[in-house]
Amino acid sequence: MAASTLLSPLAASVREVLSGRTDGQSDIARAIARPTGAPGWFAPGDAIWTVHGSVATFVGGIRSLYLQALHPLALAGVDRHSSYREDPFGRLQRTGAFIAATTYGSTDLAEQTVGAIRGMHRRVQGTASDGRAYSASDPRLLEWVHISLVDSMLVAYQHLGHDGGVDADAYVADMAVVGRRMGVEEPPGSQAELAERFAGFRSELRVDDLVTQTHQFVTNAPLPLALRPGYRVLARAAWASQPDWALQMLDSAPRAAALDVAAADAALRLLKFALVASPARMAGEARLAGREDTAAEPDQPQGTG
Repeated sequence: MAASTLLSPLAASVREVLSGRTDGQSDIARAIARPTGAPGWFAPGDAIWTVHGSVATFVGGIRSLYLQALHPLALAGVDRHSSYREDPFGRLQRTGAFIAATTYGSTDLAEQTVGAIRGMHRRVQGTASDGRAYSASDPRLLEWVHISLVDSMLVAYQHLGHDGGVDADAYVADMAVVGRRMGVEEPPGSQAELAERFAGFRSELRVDDLVTQTHQFVTNAPLPLALRPGYRVLARAAWASQPDWALQMLDSAPRAAALDVAAADAALRLLKFALVASPARMAGEARLAGREDTAAEPDQPQGTG
């Protein structure tokens, strides 16, 4: 029996968690496929196209959640207005749809997606436990969420991506296009600027019981039983790859960080073999190539990169 056949149940479970369908053919993948020939914000060959098509994004996404939780106002908005505890898969799927639409979709689809999210952000506001007001439309909080995601996706790809070299500054600049449209006033355009922005946020961050509870939920996400061992391998790598200053804040000193990353690398190589190429990326490539059969069924397993 072929290895891809043995791994097909694993692949189906992962696709269902990410897209709500075992074949990965979500509504967003079909939307990315249209209209034939329409350009988007990005194209094959761009750094963002490569990074977001890699299975390393699994680790990048987890890492970004760990980092984002360190800002008390950003966390207050998520904790009080998000259904992530009751519907973690739904939130994951919405986040994945946002990344897919802005990376691989047509310009119209990317703009519609951003517009819908900004509309939701306008309704997220309140007062944190320390008495400070928060709003999901606050450019400062949007910047924190943005740089946490950018840095996490980039670091994950640098450590675990095997789809070709990527220019780090080019990826940060690509993501600045998305960040600016999301309301980030001056998103960083290079890796050096990204590091400077993190330094500027350090005094605003803290660790308290809510941060600890959120991190525990992320680490022990209520996934299907078959996926939990592999997920925890990825979560350990995501945790260990946080910046040194973040780990110091968390009073954490992973003793086997290199082994955690190596284990995640092995798990992701297996996952890449089990999964087909990203349906969203394939739909974007087909749309740009002028093909109408862009809702192609995933029938060819990926190589190990």
